Amino acid sequence: MSSIGYMKQPGTDNDGQITLHGKTYKLPSQPTVVVCIDGFDPAYLDRGIADGILLTMQSFAEQGFHATADAAMPTFTNPNNVSIITGAPTSVHGIAGNYFIDGATGEEVMVVDDSLLRGSTILAEIAGRGVRVAAITAKDKLRRILAHGLNEVETKERSICWSSQCASADVLAWLGKGKGEGGDAYSAELSLLVLDAGVKILEERRAELLYLTLSDWVQHKHAPGSPAANEFMSAIDARLKRLVDLGAVVAVTGDHGMNDKCDDESGSPNVLFAQDELEEEFGHGCARVICPITDPFVKHHGALGSFVRVHVSEAHTANIEDMISFCEGFAQVGMVLAKKEAARVFEMPEDHEGDFVIVSKKNAVVGSKAIEHDLSSLQGP
Repeated sequence: MSSIGYMKQPGTDNDGQITLHGKTYKLPSQPTVVVCIDGFDPAYLDRGIADGILLTMQSFAEQGFHATADAAMPTFTNPNNVSIITGAPTSVHGIAGNYFIDGATGEEVMVVDDSLLRGSTILAEIAGRGVRVAAITAKDKLRRILAHGLNEVETKERSICWSSQCASADVLAWLGKGKGEGGDAYSAELSLLVLDAGVKILEERRAELLYLTLSDWVQHKHAPGSPAANEFMSAIDARLKRLVDLGAVVAVTGDHGMNDKCDDESGSPNVLFAQDELEEEFGHGCARVICPITDPFVKHHGALGSFVRVHVSEAHTANIEDMISFCEGFAQVGMVLAKKEAARVFEMPEDHEGDFVIVSKKNAVVGSKAIEHDLSSLQGP
């Protein structure tokens, strides 16, 4: 397959690059595919290579560039996918979670679109230069963010953006699948459909730059080296090979890692319900603990994560330092930082922060109130 060049956007200086958030990016001179494997902990790569099932990714690691990097905080899907497509931390692009308290109204809000995204994206900027761009995601919640700037008059005709979760019958037919074969929200097929679409787009020369981002359903349920994990990673690897065979430059990354968060003896989540503990110590209504991982996919994580924001009530602001010291004493807690320090250390937007944040240890999670988390959804395959 011959290389696909980019098209010059009329009326612009065709210098072959764009600049965004202080970084410069070359426009693609051949098909370029970025794959984000959601929950791609390095252990899955290491084990897959050791088991001999990731020959394509092994070749990337040995012959290309390979490194392990820190994720953006908080370390889950929305913040890190947006950091990937903007080349910037959350302090710059503004998407610092799936769920937050609106400082203007005091209401709890779930992030469902790109309304909080500050500035542009690499995808939108490159599309604006005449390059055909495709952004395909497993989860539709992320599709509404990836589409930022791709629906403008000057970019819409050259952009593809959809989710396998909401793939239409026409899209499924285009991929050779029947109705209902797109994959359930809690399935490996939801992710593999994204990669199949990427392959099909390249085969039909519909885009020069593709961003393909998957779901971490398998990784939430299956450890590295387990049969289900190996089957899933092997299926991904085969599709990556096909993208390479089609002449694409392929980059693979993760948005965050994975750790076992269960108690070794009972197998139940090793969880600290921070709001329950704070209210028992300082009184009912003393604070509101927000779990920014909260999204509609409760079977993945039960809204439990390694990072929470604590908003202290006005009547208890004098107790903030005592609350921080109190939270530091729990076995599940690795770090507690006041608002300004948390924003500085983790490069997060200060206007979205609580009065302090709690970060768990590697093998633990933090929640709000026990009554707000349905842990039964975490059981089973």
